[in-house]
Amino acid sequence: MIEAVVAITAIALVCGVLLALAARYLSVPEDPRVERLTELLPGVNCGACGFAGCADMARALAAGKAEVTLCPVCSDVNRKNIAAFLGVAVEAGELKTALVMCTGSLKVAGRRFAYNGIADCAAAAATGGGDKQCAFGCLGYGSCSHACPVNAIAIADGLAVVDRARCISCGRCVTACPRRIIQLVRAAEDAHVLCSSPEKGPVVRKACQNGCIGCRLCVKLAPEAFVMKSNFLAARDYAKAMPANAEDVMTKCPGHCIRRA
Repeated sequence: MIEAVVAITAIALVCGVLLALAARYLSVPEDPRVERLTELLPGVNCGACGFAGCADMARALAAGKAEVTLCPVCSDVNRKNIAAFLGVAVEAGELKTALVMCTGSLKVAGRRFAYNGIADCAAAAATGGGDKQCAFGCLGYGSCSHACPVNAIAIADGLAVVDRARCISCGRCVTACPRRIIQLVRAAEDAHVLCSSPEKGPVVRKACQNGCIGCRLCVKLAPEAFVMKSNFLAARDYAKAMPANAEDVMTKCPGHCIRRA
């Protein structure tokens, strides 16, 4: 019994000495600025910057391998603080928000069949192409909501709804949506074509009461702000400002899909 205790104690001492030596001679010194940079970053570890997390990006910033503007989540104040800490210049960032390009809630969009699988849009899409009659609309099973690190997306009446006040524009929802109908747009934008279907008007109307029918009325009323994305789908030209007659365009849209969000 005593011999066993002595042997275990000796092994522990040897291991302790080896660990101490390894810590002394094999450790890689970290830039002391990394800790402060990590504090200035948002800390959501969303990966939108391309790094594993905020600490990883902080190391890249300290090493000069990342731009201060790379983090889409960082506030302008913290972005300026990081730039000042690193002694570099930085321009003010443009605040963005996620936008679901669909208004097809359960009240207005038809279903082809009853889906009873797991609550996941990718799984629903893999089941006969999805239960929604519109092959381009929001499936409403929350893949984007599950991916959002700040709980800024909720599912209401079978449709994903973004809380713009909470959205950090990390882009995770954009990647998570199997139908690719979520975009990051400037938060200052005030009107959008909330439809993603390129189908002809009769097909759109059969699937959903709210949808672009390709009438081109918005393009005629405000050609500086709207374009035809395809033959039968209009879209906002976000490179240009919304005109003064924005309300008129939204009111006259026969598809009821040009809205504020």
